[in-house]
Parts: sequence; structure tokens; C-alpha cells
Amino acid sequence: MTTAVPPARTAGGPFAVRRLTRAEDGETLHGLLWHAGPGWRMISSAVLGGGIGERSWVLNAQVSHGYRRTDPEAHLADLARDAGVRGPGVGLMTAADVRTFGRAHDDGVDAVVTAGLGVRGWAASAAGGSATTPAPGTVNIVVAVPAALTDAALVNAVATATEAKVQALLDAGYDCSGTPTDAVCVAARVPRPGDEVHAFAGPRSIWGARAARAVHRAVRAAAPGP
Repeated sequence: MTTAVPPARTAGGPFAVRRLTRAEDGETLHGLLWHAGPGWRMISSAVLGGGIGERSWVLNAQVSHGYRRTDPEAHLADLARDAGVRGPGVGLMTAADVRTFGRAHDDGVDAVVTAGLGVRGWAASAAGGSATTPAPGTVNIVVAVPAALTDAALVNAVATATEAKVQALLDAGYDCSGTPTDAVCVAARVPRPGDEVHAFAGPRSIWGARAARAVHRAVRAAAPGP
């Protein structure tokens, strides 16, 4: 059973994040909700709303360390509905306490990161892959770019955010590139008539450089060190 508690809104202008609290199976769990509204295209590796498309909200929901549900997409959709959002959105999960999120801003770009690093390692590992779901840990990254990006640039921005995450983890002293369940969501504006649509978002492009710096600082804030 899930019981919603009225959320508190943090500061943040158009990237205002609501903090959510719920009681679920006798445990108090938390969430972060960005109700972006219309006019955003997002790319994400999320369980709910992954891929590329117009999305109007992003939910980053804490789940228990012993999470065993086999329908995470439906679970996230229910949590978003309980929070009062409708329409297409992105739903992320983590076992980390999302109240300790990191946030950074760089010349128009916002990044919010939650970091659960109890289960971590290197991406290029000798260990074989598995069809089963890894234990929840998860570094979740949400980046908002106030400019229009092509599909290719959105993919580029995911790579840039991931590179910045790894750089931040190494700078903080972690012996890893992340966790087996890390997820990324990059939001960019839907182009309007006359808008410039940017074709690049690598780390030396205008918006990619800003996104990289914002993600790096947000990861460092969420994961200051082992």
C-alpha cells in the first residue's frame, strides 16, 4: 500500500523539483519530481518513458533495497499518477535516499543527480553479463538544456553526461565507472519557428560543455567520496 504525503517544492525556477514522501509496505520512501510541462523532448534510458520523445515530467523514485517487484514500469506510472502528473513522462528508480540529491547549474543548464554506490564497478569488466536485474544502487542523472537539440545531439548529450559522471566519480576517489543500473535523462526544448536546432552536444560544444560541468558538480555533490 502506498500513501502519499504532501510534497515540498524546492527552489529552481523552470526546473523546480518537488520532494515526495510515501509510505510503502511499512517503509518511508522518497521521490523527486520535475513537472516540466509541455515543450520538452527527452532522451532517457529509464524504465518508464525511455527512448526519445516529448515528455512533460521526470520522476526519480526511491525503492527499498530488497525491491522485488517485476512490474517497475507500472509501479512508476502509479507513483506518478499519485503525485498528480498526467501524460507521457520519464520514471527512474533507485535504492538511494533521493533526499541527498546533488544539483548544479551552468549557464542555463541544470543537472540533478542521485547516487547510490553500494553496488559499483567498472563498465568493462571480465565478469559475464546476466539476464537478471542487478541489485538496486544506481546513479540517476537528469539534465535540462534550454535549447533545441537534434536526435543525434540528444544521444551525444547522454554520452557527455556519462563521461562527466565517470570523471566526477574518479575525482571523488571512487574505484568505479558507476553501477550496473545507472540511468540518464536529458531534456531539451521542442524547437519553435526560428529556433536554432543544435546538432552537437559533445563536451566541447556550447551546450555539451555546460551540461558536462553541471553533471560533474552535481555528481560530486551527491557522491562526495567513499
